[in-house]
Amino acid sequence: MKLYLSSFRLGDHPERLVALLPAAGRVAVICNAIDAEDPALRREKVAAEIEWLTELGLRPEEVDLRSYSNGGARADSDLRARLTQYDGLWVRGGNVFLLRVALARSGADMFLPELIRSEELVYAGYSAGPCVLAPSLRGLELCDDVTQVEGEVIWEGLGVLDEAIVPHLNSPGHPETELLEKVAELYERTGVRHLKMRDGQALVIDGETRELV
Repeated sequence: MKLYLSSFRLGDHPERLVALLPAAGRVAVICNAIDAEDPALRREKVAAEIEWLTELGLRPEEVDLRSYSNGGARADSDLRARLTQYDGLWVRGGNVFLLRVALARSGADMFLPELIRSEELVYAGYSAGPCVLAPSLRGLELCDDVTQVEGEVIWEGLGVLDEAIVPHLNSPGHPETELLEKVAELYERTGVRHLKMRDGQALVIDGETRELV
């Protein structure tokens, strides 16, 4: 697998993300974790993600999973075909439960883990983007509002990682750092394997190599 999992935004070592991708790599930007935002504000935030990635020499464009929701097997196939045109994914932070349900409704959760494990795609992102790869999302309701999800909440993560990610710890400038301290405390108390990250850090996985930078 090739993963660049940041606590917040690009982190302190975005060159490590660039190194996982081909030169001028094409990147699908997934921002469905902020689907509850006002549409105008959401557009601004998506534009910011695209600007940051473009400044790294990459070629990003948004892929909105809502365009493929509830479309059946044909939509799933179309989305898989589209995503495999890219070299990587950049999955923005926000509400992990909104992101998870968007992955399910689009059918991406049925094939994305395979594409990641086979290295057909580099998976990168921050906050909710890494968190959704865990075996379970239980505990993150202490930070992210599950009531933003319309319909049933999905508690199972994608299971790409064998541990949970707890971002934004020891990050005084981040508004969720105290809430995520409670998540980390819960995981400690209940024996959930997890990785603690402060803003600026990123977990880089390249095949058998794993490094927190």
